[in-house]
Amino acid sequence: MLIRPKRRDVLRLGAAAALLPAPAIAQAWPNKPIKIVCTYPPGGLTDIFSRAYGEFVAQKLGQSVVVENKTGAAGAIGAELVKNAAPDGYTLMFTNSTTMVQNKVLFKKLPYDPDKDFSLVAWFNTGHLPTAVNKDIPAKDIKEFAAWSRDRKVSAATYGAGSFAHVVAETLNKSHGFKLEPVHYRGEGAMWQDVAAGNVQTATGSYASQLPFLQQGSVKVIAVPTLERMKKLPDVPTFYEQGFTDKAFQVRGWVGCAAPAGTPEEIVKKLSDLMVEGGKTERVLKINDQFGIDEGARDRAYFKKVLDEEGPVVLEVIKGLNIEPT
Repeated sequence: MLIRPKRRDVLRLGAAAALLPAPAIAQAWPNKPIKIVCTYPPGGLTDIFSRAYGEFVAQKLGQSVVVENKTGAAGAIGAELVKNAAPDGYTLMFTNSTTMVQNKVLFKKLPYDPDKDFSLVAWFNTGHLPTAVNKDIPAKDIKEFAAWSRDRKVSAATYGAGSFAHVVAETLNKSHGFKLEPVHYRGEGAMWQDVAAGNVQTATGSYASQLPFLQQGSVKVIAVPTLERMKKLPDVPTFYEQGFTDKAFQVRGWVGCAAPAGTPEEIVKKLSDLMVEGGKTERVLKINDQFGIDEGARDRAYFKKVLDEEGPVVLEVIKGLNIEPT
């Protein structure tokens, strides 16, 4: 027979546990399942990473890890849930740069503070986001695309206002004389279909989403951001190599793992170390290869470095887009 404790006893025990010093909590951890709140829908890279790394953590710690997708408001709904969770190492968040950086200027008011409400755990590169054009455009690099588009009406597809794709289009417009008209989509699927069909002329997005169209020859990549070439596209020069040295073309897309602020240091460090170890497993290496990602997980210190150094660049660019906050 299942014996259920009385509600007052549960409350008493919960209150007592909350009074335990952090070292005591860390010593007993983990003695129950861990929950990962993924702030984006199933099927995307944020969700894929949350499940792959969660499974590795479960194997190493001997406790189950459950992934719950709490989507909406560009990650804000899930972030608020994690912010309000007990800081005991049993709730983690997998989210992306939009939730932790761009939302600061995309929303008038957020139900969480990205800088104060979380303990950083690990950082995951989501790979280069190549810029491609329709196959019929006679251009193999950015300068040739600029020359071709000079006297034409040219549309640039993005996967959302404020997205990196939007940033690329507007940076080309403001700094390099392009006249690209951004066309916003809800995700990459329909976006790349329209580039392939010639309904829009160019787009920037993930290698994995472009791959089917690259394989059928309906789109072609003309530049990749960040300072290093992609291993999957070794013959395509970076924006920087082509003389487009704007900081906007050097920032990276990423997924981040965080815990509620106040989570014991020992637990955060243990989780950070486990994520880095998990990034070297066969399962994660296969995912990275599929998505054209050239590195595994990085620790919490590296996560902070990315936020400190690349976050302000992203915010400055987003502010220049003149997007009305919602």
